[in-house]
Amino acid sequence: MKILSWNVNGIRACQQHGFLDWFAKQDADIVCIQETKAQLEQLEDELARPLGYHAHWHAAAKRGYSGVATFSRRRPRRVEPGIGIASFDREGRVLAVEFPGFVLLNAYFPNTQHNHARLSYKLRFLRAMRRRMDQIRASGRNVIVCGDYNIAHREIDLANPKSNRDNAGFLPQERSWLERTTRAGYIDCFRHFCSEPGHYTWWSYRAGVRERNVGWRIDHFLVNPELRRRLRSATHQIDVLGSDHCPIELQLR
Repeated sequence: MKILSWNVNGIRACQQHGFLDWFAKQDADIVCIQETKAQLEQLEDELARPLGYHAHWHAAAKRGYSGVATFSRRRPRRVEPGIGIASFDREGRVLAVEFPGFVLLNAYFPNTQHNHARLSYKLRFLRAMRRRMDQIRASGRNVIVCGDYNIAHREIDLANPKSNRDNAGFLPQERSWLERTTRAGYIDCFRHFCSEPGHYTWWSYRAGVRERNVGWRIDHFLVNPELRRRLRSATHQIDVLGSDHCPIELQLR
């Protein structure tokens, strides 16, 4: 099974750079996108339902902001937009889709912002996400959480850790959530297969930054430990352009 996740930084803008061509080449079972920045009624059908996949959207109340969508070849058993907390749900940040064998949480985690203005909001979101993950696991179901976490976990996960210690996405409070979550048994799928530095999923739009690979690894797949045996590979599609993020890929047995 092939699952893809990509912060497209605006689905309509990404389409101008070949989103649908990329989608068609993937032959994926599930594609999750974040930061759609669109309401469903603003989209042509070919973009709203690529290749006729089952499509589920959770848009922000504010137009042109946030939003997630999940496309699947197979009809899901259940779809749940949001996590039941209005302050997060009106920003279109989470879409839960259940398939045989697992619940997939497609999530666009809040950005703490340069002045840390949304740090308390993000920490509340992190606590809510962990509760939801644990609830799913406690119910006897597997859980996969994919998306843009807006968190680089460890120094290996960004090119310049020392100069970014007080910057959004690498704050101790953010990193500790990922540390506690992985220590509780949840698996960072990419690090399960790769322990090397220099692997990133986001680069600034500043000239030459992506070419020099001065990036951050802030897009992740996390799974509960019971799924370990099904993990086949976790990779980054770094050559795919169209956004300041690249797609990430998880393959399950």
